Amino acid sequence: MDEDAKKAALRMIPYGMFVLTSKSKDGKDVSAATVNWLTQTSFAPPLVAVGVKGDSGAHAHITETGVFAVNVIGKEQLDTAFTFFKSLEREGDSIGGQAFVAGPETGCSLLTASPAWWECKVVGQLDQGDHTLFLGEVLEAGTRTEDQTILMRDHNLNYGG
Repeated sequence: MDEDAKKAALRMIPYGMFVLTSKSKDGKDVSAATVNWLTQTSFAPPLVAVGVKGDSGAHAHITETGVFAVNVIGKEQLDTAFTFFKSLEREGDSIGGQAFVAGPETGCSLLTASPAWWECKVVGQLDQGDHTLFLGEVLEAGTRTEDQTILMRDHNLNYGG
């Protein structure tokens, strides 16, 4: 297989950019990671599927607690996408310089600057390759502004493939 052609073809999938968050069982440790493999899979009940790197802190927390939250990255928040490409430590009620509040259903971090968010409980998973596909039932959701979703292709945020 031509690796360059494969990467170019796969990067044509119109991914959005999101910050996935989770927490340790005691709630003291939080994890946050930029993700893009996310899709809605059902209306009733509302389900989303997200790919999470198997060796990440977010994966460990989701596996431990069975919950996660997804924070939309807005069009003007390119720096937020880059911030969460690496592991960061919680600093009070912020992570990576981004303020958050605990979600009302799961306690996972909801970034206060995010245009929209949703909280999920894991109802299924598929472990294949270097990522796990978590299927989450949406328990709560909210919006703060109009749709401003950043797309990878808008800013050439290709970091894999």
